[in-house]
Amino acid sequence: MKARVTVTLKTGILDPQGKAIEGALRSLGVEGITSVRQGKVFDIELESGDPARAEALLRQAADRLLANTVIENYRVDVMK
Repeated sequence: MKARVTVTLKTGILDPQGKAIEGALRSLGVEGITSVRQGKVFDIELESGDPARAEALLRQAADRLLANTVIENYRVDVMK
């Protein structure tokens, strides 16, 4: 079974890397960009065939390691 955990900064948390990317895009002539927020994506393969169990396991992994839940949100998507 495959899953994806997407981690992003919470609203209101400053994102200096996103701002740097935004500036770089402008300097490259990319027009129409109003804001950039960066994040992390983890593509994970699991042995489990049970989507509910896989999601619970990945939420635990995100809470303990993959995300800093003080400043980051995460989303778990299990591909069936």
